[in-house]
Amino acid sequence: MPLNQGKVKCVLSGDTLVLSSVENPERERTLSLAYCTAPHLRKEGDEQWAFESRDALRKMVVGKHVQFQVLYTIPNTKREYGIVFLNDGQKLPEQMVQEGWLKLRDDAGRKEDTEEAIQQLSQLRVLEATARSEDKGIWAPNGARIDVQHDMGDPQAFMDNWKGKTIDGMVERVLSGDRMLIRLIINPTKHVQVMTLVAGIRAPTTERVNPSNQQVQPAEEYGNEARLFVEERLLQRNVKVDILGLSPQNQLIASVKHPRGSIAVFLLEAGLARCLDFHSTLLGPDMAPLRKAEKVGQAAKRGLFKDHVAKVNPQGGNLEAQVTRVFSADVIFVRNRAGVEKRINLSSIRGPRPSEAAEAPFRDEAKEFLRKKVIGKHVRLSIDGSRPATDEYDAKEVATVTLNDKNIGLLLVQEGWCSVVRHRRDDTDRAPNYDELLAAQEKAKEDKKGMWSGKPAKAKQYVDVSETLQKAKLQVSTLQRQKRIPAIVDFVKGGSRFVVLIPRENIKLTFVLGGIRAPRSARSPNEKSEPFGQEAHDLATRRLTQRDVEIDVHGLDKVGGFIGSLYINKESFAKILVDEGFATVHPYSAEQSGNANELLAAEQRAKNAHKGMWVNWDPSVDAVEEEVETSNGSNGDAAPITRAKDYRDVVVTNIDETGKLKVQIVGTGTAALETMMTQFKSFHLNPSNNTPLPGPPKAGEYVAAKFTEDDMWYRARVRSNDRTAKEAEVVYIDYGNSEKIPWTRLRPLSQPQFSPQKLRPQAVDAVLSLLQLPTNKDYLTEAINYIAELTANKSLVANVDYTAPEGTLYITLYDPKHSEKLTDSINAEIVSAGYAIVPTSLKSWERGFSDVLKVMRERMEEAKEEHLGMWEYGDPTED
Repeated sequence: MPLNQGKVKCVLSGDTLVLSSVENPERERTLSLAYCTAPHLRKEGDEQWAFESRDALRKMVVGKHVQFQVLYTIPNTKREYGIVFLNDGQKLPEQMVQEGWLKLRDDAGRKEDTEEAIQQLSQLRVLEATARSEDKGIWAPNGARIDVQHDMGDPQAFMDNWKGKTIDGMVERVLSGDRMLIRLIINPTKHVQVMTLVAGIRAPTTERVNPSNQQVQPAEEYGNEARLFVEERLLQRNVKVDILGLSPQNQLIASVKHPRGSIAVFLLEAGLARCLDFHSTLLGPDMAPLRKAEKVGQAAKRGLFKDHVAKVNPQGGNLEAQVTRVFSADVIFVRNRAGVEKRINLSSIRGPRPSEAAEAPFRDEAKEFLRKKVIGKHVRLSIDGSRPATDEYDAKEVATVTLNDKNIGLLLVQEGWCSVVRHRRDDTDRAPNYDELLAAQEKAKEDKKGMWSGKPAKAKQYVDVSETLQKAKLQVSTLQRQKRIPAIVDFVKGGSRFVVLIPRENIKLTFVLGGIRAPRSARSPNEKSEPFGQEAHDLATRRLTQRDVEIDVHGLDKVGGFIGSLYINKESFAKILVDEGFATVHPYSAEQSGNANELLAAEQRAKNAHKGMWVNWDPSVDAVEEEVETSNGSNGDAAPITRAKDYRDVVVTNIDETGKLKVQIVGTGTAALETMMTQFKSFHLNPSNNTPLPGPPKAGEYVAAKFTEDDMWYRARVRSNDRTAKEAEVVYIDYGNSEKIPWTRLRPLSQPQFSPQKLRPQAVDAVLSLLQLPTNKDYLTEAINYIAELTANKSLVANVDYTAPEGTLYITLYDPKHSEKLTDSINAEIVSAGYAIVPTSLKSWERGFSDVLKVMRERMEEAKEEHLGMWEYGDPTED
């Protein structure tokens, strides 16, 4: 009979092989070894020695080319029986019988009449007798039965026991390139057969029959090729199985490795599978070799990658830029060295989504975390992809952003402030460290960081205290008492006007730089900027937007803006503007702010350098202006401007920590106040009017408040509220003093006869004219105490020298018992005691006070000579 050739694909048992055609691997035939039988593997339980018998044959023939001869066929089953010749000279079934793994069938030789068959049977009986006598194979007296389990049992318990460990296994069946049945050899007597998914890849599906309708579902492209690829290399081969995890369907996910390495790598290089992102976190560092193998397949355009187009790196793919604005936790704006600003999306991550209830509460925290990390910093961008603008979307660039070699996207994911985007399979615009991002996300979830904690911080609600002038007045004294208040510039309105957030006070306000005037920028396309207004605006935007700054508040403008100094990196921004020639100095307000020398020096430097608005500066013009100012000063020969006389009887009711006064103007108003207070006292003594506030007091609300010092009721207004302590800070509107008191000492001021509309608040803001109080805290306290000593419980006369736009009165105070002439004022006494300076740069209305100024300057010089008050250790203005 002729010899046939084939390749052994697998063995079904110790007596049966599956052979595939050498020319066409799809063609297969099953051959049983003639005259013999072996123990069989059964799902309900293997026969004793079934696995060992099959394993002996498997090791001998699987994957090898052999020659075989069919001796006979069973007619009704078409089953073929024959003999097999190995390349090393061995012959089957003789070799298996000799090793004791096969025995002769009971009916062997009954129908055989050829001399050749009789001779072969005789030889097999001799071999069997020898193996039996030597206790080989199935003839061994003490064989242990192998317990085969056909599933994991409790998948989670199995995973708890074996995750992260490596188990010896054997591939029993290949369903597709990424799915196979593996026998896990737990120990010599315990095996588990389980369906296993190859970690890190997805191979195309193979041809299969739908069990519901028996219809054949065609294979995906390269699906059958992927299956054959794995069969040829792994079917019935010994493998190492790294247990990694479970799929959503509780199927085992594992890395399958034969001696030459992971099968996933070889599939990817051959273009018969793609990387699967969902397994990245299970594989950890082992995902990197798979990504590399996929790139090899793509570069060679193999299999699934035959139409692959290599990604083109965008122009300017790696550049340095400064972060100018943080739009959200995953979007920033940067400016390159050429001054061009562009929007950048951080690659492969996204911040908390507003549409997701579990994520939305963390949006502000996530954005603030990123702002603190990168705003104003110089970062390196590696452009990972771009999308051109369309009718629906703006142009978009995604990039990996690093700061001091730290990956910002990775940092956000590690801290739980961003999640990782699940890219489409063909989306190449992704971060190069995508697998590291996925692993970091899983760790952040495990540690319950950021938005994975489920505990968002209470959202900050900033109260706009510049919304009205009244709101601003209630807040200004609180801010004036603080120095270098930490703040954030939320928005730049112009070169010297900003919206500022003060987190510790939970307020936002409009802030105006004091001591300077910056030209106005255009507020609409139809409006024209003043010269250098846009340049000043742009400089402020570049240097201040979303930056951490410090502010000092000096006062208010007429629309509720807070005037003061702003510091960026400890440097006055007003000085920066003046230095660049984008602002001029306002001498009087600069002197009031205490930084006149610094600003005037900066202005002179800008003039000398012909910067900005001083580009055409002529020094001779300044000389003429100085001459004119001198002639209008106290030492000139020109007649002084006549000062208007506006005397009013006043009582000083309060002096705040900055030296500003609250006065009552004696007249019909104070008379009406006395009458109203009598009624007010009677009203609140009546027990039927003991009605508390209906709820927590609100900032700006008018109330009746019980003053702590005398336990009497007065009209007041709520300045701020502490809900935790249930206390409110109130300002007594008819006297100007303030205090913190419990809510229980407040009542509604809802009675029409006591309302501010019926009788306006009697305490009026006032400032002593021609005086600049000490900036040193100790001397300022002494000056305030001295002013209180001169004014307390006295009926005084005030000349209203000037009324500011917001209503503040600039006054000269006189004590009728001691003042005999205009120069004998309380203002002059304060200077004589060394507790105030006479300003050198004067406002227009102050220039008519030449006679008074002369006397006050003489008194100031006397105080200096006698080292009184603030002049105790010399002249502090010379520092």
